[in-house]
Amino acid sequence: MNYRDFLQKVIYVIINPIIKGMIKIGITPNFITTTGFVLNLVATTMFIYAAEVAETETFAWIGWAGGVILFAGLFDMMDGRLARMGGMSSTFGALWDSTLDRYSELCTLFGICYYLLMQQNEWEWAGVVTFAAMVGSVMVSYVRARAEGLDIECKVGLMQRPERVVVTAVGAIFCGVCANVWVLVVPMIIIAVLANITAFWRVIHCYKVLNAKDNNK
Repeated sequence: MNYRDFLQKVIYVIINPIIKGMIKIGITPNFITTTGFVLNLVATTMFIYAAEVAETETFAWIGWAGGVILFAGLFDMMDGRLARMGGMSSTFGALWDSTLDRYSELCTLFGICYYLLMQQNEWEWAGVVTFAAMVGSVMVSYVRARAEGLDIECKVGLMQRPERVVVTAVGAIFCGVCANVWVLVVPMIIIAVLANITAFWRVIHCYKVLNAKDNNK
């Protein structure tokens, strides 16, 4: 069992009672998915607002935005669990979840990108790095979706969505605690590098699988 499966089991033990309560009162997976997306929009707004307020308030807003992202991440886990436990799985639900996941991540990274670009010359380069992180996050998901369309399982790589969400959220939280922009920038560098490596890693994985199929024809 890898670390992701272990952590998932631990989290499921914690949230299962909550899921059962949701089933009883009729909450749907799509509602949970949408709520998580709205929370990420709130976090995005907080990052943008952090760029506009006085320096003494900036880091507090960044830290709280990180907390909101982490909280929204729980909703990202609960919607799928609710669908399975409540027998509410649907093809559209899977599409809706994947679509809002992409929007959520791009919006929060845009918020960070905006904040860094608004710091003028000192941190503009970090805004560009964050944009590279946005590109990498999209491409990791795109390559997997394209691979699955070709009947290839493609979950390889180090920086998948759960890792990216945690790295972003924890970086923002500790940026707020430490009142240091570097604490936010370093996670963006990590995501920019590892997400793009993961995307190409998946392309190479697909290349090997498809070549093997072609050679066996």
